[in-house]
Amino acid sequence: MGSPVLPDLGTEILIPVCAIIGIGFSLFQWLLVSKVKLTPGSAASNNSGGAGKNGHGDYLIEEEEGLNDHNTVLKCAEIQNAISEGATSFLFTEYQYVGIFMVAFAILIFVFLGSVEGFSTKSQPCTYDPLKLCKPALATAGFSTIAFILGAVTSVVSGFLGMKIATYANARTTLEARKGVGKAFITAFRSGAVMGFLLAANGLLVLYIAINLFKLYYGDDWEGLFEAITGYGLGGSSMALFGRVAGGIYTKAADVGADLVGKVERNIPEDDPRNPAVIADNVGDNVGDIAGMGSDLFGSYAESSCAALVVASISSFGINHEFTPMLYPLIVSSVGIIVCLLTTLFATDFFEIKAVNEIEPALKNQLIISTVLMTIGVAIVSWIALPSSFTIFNFGTQKVVKNWQLFLCVAVGLWAGLVIGFVTEYYTSNAYSPVQDVADSCRTGAATNVIFGLALGYKSVIIPIFAIAVSIFVSFSFAAMYGIAVAALGMLSTIATGLAIDAYGPISDNAGGIAEMAGMSHRIRERTDALDAAGNTTAAIGKGFAIGSAALVSLALFGAFVSRAAISTVDVLTPKVFIGLIVGAMLPYWFSAMTMKSVGSAALKMVEEVRRQFNTIPGLMEGTAKPDYATCVKISTDASIKEMIAPGALVMLTPLIVGIFFGVETLSGVLAGSLVSGVQIAISASNTGGAWDNAKKYIEAGVSEHARSLGPKGSDPHKAAVIGDTIGDPLKDTSGPSLNILIKLMAVESLVFAPFFATHGGLLFKIF
Repeated sequence: MGSPVLPDLGTEILIPVCAIIGIGFSLFQWLLVSKVKLTPGSAASNNSGGAGKNGHGDYLIEEEEGLNDHNTVLKCAEIQNAISEGATSFLFTEYQYVGIFMVAFAILIFVFLGSVEGFSTKSQPCTYDPLKLCKPALATAGFSTIAFILGAVTSVVSGFLGMKIATYANARTTLEARKGVGKAFITAFRSGAVMGFLLAANGLLVLYIAINLFKLYYGDDWEGLFEAITGYGLGGSSMALFGRVAGGIYTKAADVGADLVGKVERNIPEDDPRNPAVIADNVGDNVGDIAGMGSDLFGSYAESSCAALVVASISSFGINHEFTPMLYPLIVSSVGIIVCLLTTLFATDFFEIKAVNEIEPALKNQLIISTVLMTIGVAIVSWIALPSSFTIFNFGTQKVVKNWQLFLCVAVGLWAGLVIGFVTEYYTSNAYSPVQDVADSCRTGAATNVIFGLALGYKSVIIPIFAIAVSIFVSFSFAAMYGIAVAALGMLSTIATGLAIDAYGPISDNAGGIAEMAGMSHRIRERTDALDAAGNTTAAIGKGFAIGSAALVSLALFGAFVSRAAISTVDVLTPKVFIGLIVGAMLPYWFSAMTMKSVGSAALKMVEEVRRQFNTIPGLMEGTAKPDYATCVKISTDASIKEMIAPGALVMLTPLIVGIFFGVETLSGVLAGSLVSGVQIAISASNTGGAWDNAKKYIEAGVSEHARSLGPKGSDPHKAAVIGDTIGDPLKDTSGPSLNILIKLMAVESLVFAPFFATHGGLLFKIF
């Protein structure tokens, strides 16, 4: 079968070096962002020394832009501090609750997995090769627990660092907007890149170190080693669930409260400093769309890597102890960091943004360039890191696979991600007819806007599902479940670029809010609005990537679970499986109902508080009195922490209850059902919400004759659009993005607990 070109020593050097380069690059980007000072009088001196690219150096700007207005700079710094303090306070409160859960669940993992063999310390026959002896289940329990804690901590740190970077950069983006849209774009994008590269590199480095440390104990028992590593994916996703749900409830409660009272009732602009919910709204962008999305995509990356490693460990790579081919998924991710680094330079250094209409193409080009370069990178990696042919475990048999076939598996996932991204953009960007049709429907009121938006969301599911289906068919035909796992990894291989684009959106949104609150000129607000509008579309693209990769990841995890639980076939015609299938298909609806009602309940309190302040604080509407921002921040914080518990419990407890009481066959049905229905609902919810949001922005911007005929702000069509946007907020930022964590998390949790369920599960069927 041949040996790979890349020696084991080369692999041991390549992976950590690429991770360290990624961390170094993110720190360098942060250093460049930090050169924008938040102190008066530094704006001009900051860039002295001649003209540079993207407006760097041309500091002789018109006085009307307020470049030398010290009060404006001080005001921006003050608002930024308020947003940063609110976000930090919320995350610390959330992490206290999540920390308690993390400890409790870690104990549960240890007890359940340790009890598989009665806490025996003796070596046992291996699951897939009874002639060999493997480490005891107690060891797997201990190392799975350690991996779970590592994944959880890495996820929390990734989300927290992303939030800190975003709140550090938002006011700096606002100040740079005074000098031109190009400089503001670069500041926002570089800040997003800091998060993207930190998360991708940290996730890779921690996983690589964990594998090598675990290997010191496991030695040649690679089956047990990589089974224990699956805890890393479980830890990452369980933290992401709480971060996504709590952050989503927080941001949408504030957003809905601010919009309904401020825009619709009081007819004041978005982010108007007179609105008491405005600080909470800006805090929410960071804790939901930055910290939550960061943890979410880290979870996807960790799970797809773990799924691929588990299947590889019982294939020829693991059986023959071939280190380099075994770590092929990590090598792909390593090359992804280098590819994304080169891609980032196209946005920040190689090309210059000079006009507003160049922003969105620049962001789209990031996706195209990274995909093309990554295809070349994967081809090289597949040639040097894999033998010419090898075998992959396929439900009890070993399937012969060529290295070029595995390359195609990764490539099909990579390009499917790009297709999903562009379809998402088509249905959510106001540059295209679907969103313009939704905006046009506002002529006859909110009801027709809602009808058109829902129809758009349902229709937007078609092409992404076909793209996912083609990926599954091609990758499974070539390399069974391992092929699906590496296809998911292919979709996530450009995660650093994807996250940079995604984080850019909320940073730009905050920048616009700060410009409004600081009383900066209309021209600056137009620039930040243009940045935000492009970011709104790219955020929808990011959600599309997350959902598509979640579908592939959960299917790969499902395959690993079925193999580990020793289920030869999943027959939907058997009652045990079918009841699981129909219950699993219901779970995303139950979960969505919980999260949407949570947003509604929190928003209700927020609306009442904002109304109370407008009615009882003299001079608030006139701008002579300051609103009580802190009370609104507290309402969002308390509501999101309280409301995240029930949806989180539903997701975390379902696999345990089904596995223990109904057994692995019923659980396999639950996983399949939740995957199939969850993906559809997630795509339609995210795109419906994104379309309503951009339909509102289309009317507000008034860039075309058609848009101007629907406006201006405060007109009846605009009010109808605001209502649609308000309904869409919990769909696109709470329920939709959280659903992809539901389908992944249930699958990885089932895989981790598979030995326990296979040994002790199905209590009810045993009794009856």
